[in-house]
Amino acid sequence: MTPIWYKRLGGLALAFMVFLADQWIKAMVLGPWKLPQVQQIELLPIFNLTWTQNFGVSLGMFEAGSPEMRWILVLVTALIACVVFVWLLRERLVPEMCGLGMILGGALGNIRDRYRFGFVVDYADLHFGAWRPFLIFNLADAAISIGVVIILARALFMREKPRTPQGSEQADEPAETH
Repeated sequence: MTPIWYKRLGGLALAFMVFLADQWIKAMVLGPWKLPQVQQIELLPIFNLTWTQNFGVSLGMFEAGSPEMRWILVLVTALIACVVFVWLLRERLVPEMCGLGMILGGALGNIRDRYRFGFVVDYADLHFGAWRPFLIFNLADAAISIGVVIILARALFMREKPRTPQGSEQADEPAETH
């Protein structure tokens, strides 16, 4: 196996770890913590566990109001996850592999929720007094968001310099104008 494939396997391992951590926390929320019954647990002055069922996708958009719409969302998000998986297998740069792994793991966690329950389990409630910078979210949502930021930041700010043939000094010296 080539070194690049070891790196790609690292991206897949990251996706698997995100998926497992997301599902473990959701199992705790539904099980021992009994969040659906108590509705809210204050952990810190700025962070609560708050029970929410998200029937939509990103920011609650495209809400699944019927069983048919639920399965359409499962299908569409599964197709997107497949695209991310193929992209990860073709990627050559480690930071992008990490971002794609986070996106894939988070997507799989939310797809599993929607498949099992018909909604995504959300619980993380970050707030500063009455101001909430985010809607209530979960670990999968956070991983997807961080992965997207990594991909976008790399695409916008980390452009690769074009390679010049060895022995060429033109690339190192500014062009002269007369």
